[in-house]
Amino acid sequence: MTSKVIYQGQLRTENIHLRSGNTFLTDAPLDNNGQGQAFSPTDTVATGLANCMLTVMGIKAQQMHVDMSGSYAEVTKTMASDPRRISKIDVHIVMHLKTDEKTQKILEHTARTCPVLFSLHPDIEKVVTFNWN
Repeated sequence: MTSKVIYQGQLRTENIHLRSGNTFLTDAPLDNNGQGQAFSPTDTVATGLANCMLTVMGIKAQQMHVDMSGSYAEVTKTMASDPRRISKIDVHIVMHLKTDEKTQKILEHTARTCPVLFSLHPDIEKVVTFNWN
């Protein structure tokens, strides 16, 4: 088992990673009867894409003896209705790393082949951009 999700009431869940004991809350968004005081479940999906991209890039960067510490992603999730779903995820990755074009292409390709990207429904539009500082 990977995790345990406990419904706390008032459209809030507590999520426990069983191996580490780390936790986080989710809250229904304001536009869907919630308090909007934490990540919504769909926020965690969109944010998970950026987490996955940066993680696999970090693995590849370590293999290449490249330090990408301080790099980050900005995520924008767009919702659709009927049925309510994620329609688009924009991920803008800012790389705090000066490197050659070959390394940039390798890391960008690595991000675009992360497991979460391949796990998302093909109807979800995914827009991924990179800014190399």
